[in-house]
Amino acid sequence: MPPLGVVAPAPLKLKQCNFLIKNKKPLPFPSLQPHYHRCHSSSLVTANANPNPSIPNRDDRKITVTKTRGGDHGRIKHSRSEEIDINIDGPFLNRFLISKQWDAFHRFCRPHTIIGTVIGILSVSLLPLEQIGDLSPAFFIGILKALVPSVLMNIYVVGLNQVFDVEIDKVNKPDLPLASGEFSMGTGISIVSAVLLMSFAMGVMFKSPPLFSALAISFFLGSAYSIELPLLRWKRHAILAAACILIVRAIVVQLAFFVHMQKYVLGREIAITRPLVFAVVFMCIFTSVIALFKDIPDVDGDRDFGIQSFSVSLGQKKVYWICVNMLLLAYGAAVLIGASSSFLPSKLFTITSHGALASLLWLRARSTDIANKASLTSFYMFIWKLFYAEYLLIPFVR
Repeated sequence: MPPLGVVAPAPLKLKQCNFLIKNKKPLPFPSLQPHYHRCHSSSLVTANANPNPSIPNRDDRKITVTKTRGGDHGRIKHSRSEEIDINIDGPFLNRFLISKQWDAFHRFCRPHTIIGTVIGILSVSLLPLEQIGDLSPAFFIGILKALVPSVLMNIYVVGLNQVFDVEIDKVNKPDLPLASGEFSMGTGISIVSAVLLMSFAMGVMFKSPPLFSALAISFFLGSAYSIELPLLRWKRHAILAAACILIVRAIVVQLAFFVHMQKYVLGREIAITRPLVFAVVFMCIFTSVIALFKDIPDVDGDRDFGIQSFSVSLGQKKVYWICVNMLLLAYGAAVLIGASSSFLPSKLFTITSHGALASLLWLRARSTDIANKASLTSFYMFIWKLFYAEYLLIPFVR
């Protein structure tokens, strides 16, 4: 029987494959590693996935890898493309493409905001508990009913903002998938439409008025914040932009999910508690800081596109120290609240934990280079970590 003829397919070129160079990660195919080498005399990088190239059962593929380096204030200062010649078969290529798409979707969802939503709901859901018997299967099902549609709505809000901010993000956040071109505009719109429909469908199905109200308010304010229509696009106005974030993160999350758990899961009458009041007041200050600080690293793009944030109008340094002092004030108030508690373990824990967080904040704030975008962005993510930590502490305030 004559041997079958093998026709080699045309090389496939994939652009902006950020895994391999930009993030300094190894190639996603283990079989490539022993054969991977860099040509120091040029920008060409080659890899051979087939240890025996004479066997004609592999496809020749070419991958172009784009490497970018950020300069001052996040503007691209230098970029170059590198090419990788890879002999791989179909399954390896599919795995690579899937992992690349997953990484893009992960960045599209803005995971630090999702973590804040999840931790916030979990923390608030613990406040109505009165006894260990409250930790029933119905309690955990009630938490899941709150978490899943809320996370989907979170993805809608951050995704919609990217859909309308593509040009701004090319300056401020070029690694986001719509700005970088990894996702098309159609893909972005499809994702936000799908998660919005799923979120509202669950909100209706779960028959909890406070839960549905939280989703509806988040939808309205998230849409008003981003959509480019008359009377909307509230992010152009500093006070309206801050109000959107404050209302959702500080008021809606605390009150709506507290009532959802207390009345519609545990079946108790609504009763306002000391920890709930503390959570609302403290998070009003904290989310105001997040709303102000998030614009500090993005001042260049905001100024170019007419976004009148406080950082644009007042200057980065002034807004930076306003944010730091607001957080220190909040921690000082938390220490006083702890000192007034009649429950000794709660008193000691609240005082020491908030005192420690205030000290960490002050030390980190003094070491941050306000003129450097990377340093500012790192400090902004540190503020989010403080935000997560506070939600872990709130259930202990009594």
